[in-house]
Amino acid sequence: MKIQIAVGDAVLTATPENNPSAEAFLALLQEQPITVEMSDYAGMEKVGSLGTSLTRSDSQISVGAGDVVLYQGNQITIYYGTNSWNFTKLAHIDGATKENLLDVLGDGNASVVFSIDRDSR
Repeated sequence: MKIQIAVGDAVLTATPENNPSAEAFLALLQEQPITVEMSDYAGMEKVGSLGTSLTRSDSQISVGAGDVVLYQGNQITIYYGTNSWNFTKLAHIDGATKENLLDVLGDGNASVVFSIDRDSR
């Protein structure tokens, strides 16, 4: 099963991680798509409130362009840069590069819709 990430007319596909947090995120998306209002942070990520808390599977990890991360249990982040911190990786956007993510996510705020990719079931 894949995750679909839509920003305006652009649609990205992400492969979920194999951990309890990713499973909880997928279960949430099975119910309905989730729209997250995301903003730039530190020139490396878009971040926004998930609107609920998920099980955390935090560990010290390094992330890069295309990683979708759960932060503090209730924030979702899409990285276009790199970082190392204690958080949970939920998924990775297939074929992501910093450049194509910046093209899709744009500058400033972005309304991002996360859903199940029904074609990947």
